[in-house]
Amino acid sequence: MKPSSLPETLTAAGELTCKRKLLVLAICCASVIVVVMDISIVNVALPTIRGSLHTSVSGLQWTVDAYTLVLASFLMLAGSTADRVGRRRVFLVGLALFGLGSLLCGLAPSIGWLIAARALQAIGGTMLNPVALAIVATVFTDPAERAKAIGVFGSITGLSLALGPIIGGALVDGFGWTSIFWINLPIVVAAIVLTALFVPESRAPRARRFDPVGQLLMILLLGSVVYAIIESSRLGWSSPLILGLLALALLSVLGILAYESRRADPLLELRLFRSVPFSSAILMAVFALCGFSAFLFVTTQYLQTVRGMSALAAGLSLLPVGGLIAVLSPYTGRLVGARGPKIPLLISGSALALGSLASLWLRQATPMLVVLAIYLFFGLFLGMGNPPITNTAVSGMPRSMAGVATSLISAARQTGTSLGVGISGTIVGSAVAQGGTAYTHAERGVWWALFGLGLGIIVLCLLSTGGWAKGTAARAAELFEEMDRGAAPEAAAAVR
Repeated sequence: MKPSSLPETLTAAGELTCKRKLLVLAICCASVIVVVMDISIVNVALPTIRGSLHTSVSGLQWTVDAYTLVLASFLMLAGSTADRVGRRRVFLVGLALFGLGSLLCGLAPSIGWLIAARALQAIGGTMLNPVALAIVATVFTDPAERAKAIGVFGSITGLSLALGPIIGGALVDGFGWTSIFWINLPIVVAAIVLTALFVPESRAPRARRFDPVGQLLMILLLGSVVYAIIESSRLGWSSPLILGLLALALLSVLGILAYESRRADPLLELRLFRSVPFSSAILMAVFALCGFSAFLFVTTQYLQTVRGMSALAAGLSLLPVGGLIAVLSPYTGRLVGARGPKIPLLISGSALALGSLASLWLRQATPMLVVLAIYLFFGLFLGMGNPPITNTAVSGMPRSMAGVATSLISAARQTGTSLGVGISGTIVGSAVAQGGTAYTHAERGVWWALFGLGLGIIVLCLLSTGGWAKGTAARAAELFEEMDRGAAPEAAAAVR
């Protein structure tokens, strides 16, 4: 059967052979590599960008946060739109926009142009990460197969995040900082061709209406919080602008709770949060990516600013992190499918807490073997944590909610990434230029914050894996299944 002859409904997933499913998984993983890698690949280029474009620490933070902030703000819109108009269609548009943004990043003549191009990249990225995961979740219908597939997807996601600084270091040293964006172009072109040929179209049986008010409220919430965190290091927390932004964030939360709860098809489906495992997975995703992005931000600065390493050497120093993620994530996916998420989540939270405590003793003269040994904790943390968080968020929900659920978990990750960079940049910002002891002393505040995040993951794991929590997940799933059954006649009429 040719790809174009597949019916454009969810029933198409049931007709795919095992090889075709694996091919779809590979295409989705390859496409998401560039999106996720661009979160971390830029970190290792920040010192070079700073010198080349003559920018401040705040400008460096926005080079990272313009990308992650836009991703977080529009992911839910992209996921619900893909459920409604077709996931492959939105995925292809996302690839094209991401490629265009990458091209403009490579041509950027100033930090302002670079930040704007990063935002365009991110608009394309919003249509890739959650939509790819939704495609995987709908193609692999068997729960055990889905857990394994999500484990592979999670491993690629985590590995891309960890390998970004390594690949970025090699590119920056060999070809300049613009090359970290040029490398995206051939991957994007290949992904567009393969997606058009082999990925089947799918959409939710019950279309969700566009929610412009909810989208605006989400942008105001996320934008005001991250902007306040980034600019607080320059203006101070008592600044009228910072206080105004925090007040705007609070009003946005109240607006979301009041408005979205009254809509039949809200952008932010609050009823999903009736599931304790899902709600916990969202918080754990924020905690995990906040911790890992903060780790990458302060570590790349430490290795280059304090220890005087080149970009390539700094990237290679993070190889233990990427190696552990690559090895552990597929195993963790199988473990989750066989025994549930509790054990890997406990290991993940403990590794983050222990690695953060050990990092408190890092100094300029700390032996590199000790430094690399400490970094192993962070590889263990993400390798064991990423797959169970993703699987917990999507496994208990019906396929009609796949786009929304995966968009929420992706938005949580990007929000965590933005907060991690923003908070760590605020803590160490004034010490970056000083380097040496001033920097290692300042970054201790980051390590204490990450220690708290590790403890938070442990608490959420224990809360979300008991019998009561599983009961709330089952009741939430039944609610959406009833809604789907009510929409069944409309879905049947839409089958081509």
